[in-house]
Amino acid sequence: MLLPFLIVGGVGLVVLLISLLIGDIFDHFEIGDGAISGTALGIAAVVFGAAGALTLANGLDVVWAYVLALALAVAAYLAAALFIRRLSRSSDGVPQSAVGLTGVTRSDVSPAGGEVSLDGPHEIERRLAYSDSPIPEGVRIRVVEHSGTRVKVVAE
Repeated sequence: MLLPFLIVGGVGLVVLLISLLIGDIFDHFEIGDGAISGTALGIAAVVFGAAGALTLANGLDVVWAYVLALALAVAAYLAAALFIRRLSRSSDGVPQSAVGLTGVTRSDVSPAGGEVSLDGPHEIERRLAYSDSPIPEGVRIRVVEHSGTRVKVVAE
C-alpha cells in the first residue's frame, strides 16, 4: 500500500524540479489567471507522498494515511501558492526609470563607463553609468537616460 504514495511523491518531485530549474510548467496555459502553479503542485505531491508513507510507517490504517496525506497536501499547496503569489506581486520585474534622479559619481565616469550612486528611494547600490564627457569621482550628477541597467548622467 506504500507504492501509490511513493509514485505520487516521486512525480511531485519531478514536477517541482522542472518548475524550479526550467520555469513553472503551467505558466504557458491560461488556467485560472495563475491559480495553478507547477511549483505548488510539486510541493503538494511531495507532501502527499511523504505524509502517506510516514503515516503507514507508523502503523496507522490505510484510510488514515490517505486522509492525512490529502489534508497536508492541500495545506501545503495553499501555503505554497499564497507564498508564490506574494513573491510575484512584490517583485513584478518592471524596472523603474531612474531618469531625473540625482546622485554622486563613485568613480570617474566617461563615455566608456563608470559607477554612480543614486538618491532614489529604491536605489540601494551602485549603478553602471556613462556620460558624453568625463566626470571625475565625487561630483553630483543627474540621470538623463536609462537603458537596461546603465544610466547616462550629466554633471549638475
